[in-house]
Amino acid sequence: MKKQSTNREYNFPDADLYMQCMERIRYAERDIADFTTYSFGKERIQSFKDLCTKLDNLPSDDEMLGEQMDFTEKKKTASEQLKVAIRSVMTRVAIKYNNRSGRYRKFGTSKMGDMTDAQLLFCGRRVVRVALQLFPFLEETGLSQIHIDKVKECARLFEDAINRKHDKVSDRDILVESRTDLGNQMYREFIVLCNIGKDIWVDKDAVKYEQYVIYESNNDQKKIRKAKLAKQASLKLEK
Repeated sequence: MKKQSTNREYNFPDADLYMQCMERIRYAERDIADFTTYSFGKERIQSFKDLCTKLDNLPSDDEMLGEQMDFTEKKKTASEQLKVAIRSVMTRVAIKYNNRSGRYRKFGTSKMGDMTDAQLLFCGRRVVRVALQLFPFLEETGLSQIHIDKVKECARLFEDAINRKHDKVSDRDILVESRTDLGNQMYREFIVLCNIGKDIWVDKDAVKYEQYVIYESNNDQKKIRKAKLAKQASLKLEK
């Protein structure tokens, strides 16, 4: 059975989640005496911190996408090299046979530019196979074993490039899933920590209570703080 894809439980960037978690961890370490009464002591805070470090050390999706794009470009280059090798053979075949003849069409190179990767790979292998069958008839056109071997080698390199590109796509999918699972674990622990922090300070200290309030992003947090400072400055001026 195919595994269900994991959905993110939070709707802000991983970088913001990491920064908010680390900031609240510092507050929790400051308030450790109170947190301990909720069975959220130093060991659990350290485990939470380790979880954050683990997420921070994972390659970013941009890194994985960059690698995927690099291998996609390599596949494209290998594809063009295979087409060049095939055309070198087919130019010689056209000298011997009309491009509408059965023997020419046997190579199956029609509309090569529109072929999928799989079709082009099979086309390359077919060109090698048919060229070897008709080799005695094509030698007079200058076709040699070197040309056939070139197509064979280019097809091998193209297949390798296809597989490597697919591997990078899979690696990226796996990383996205791992990052999502890890991020969700962090977010759940983040919620618990913040709820404890708010409960500690709800009727004791409004500023410290506010420090445990969760925002969608650090930018939202900065805007709220900026608005509060502006309001405070305005009140001072009025006095």
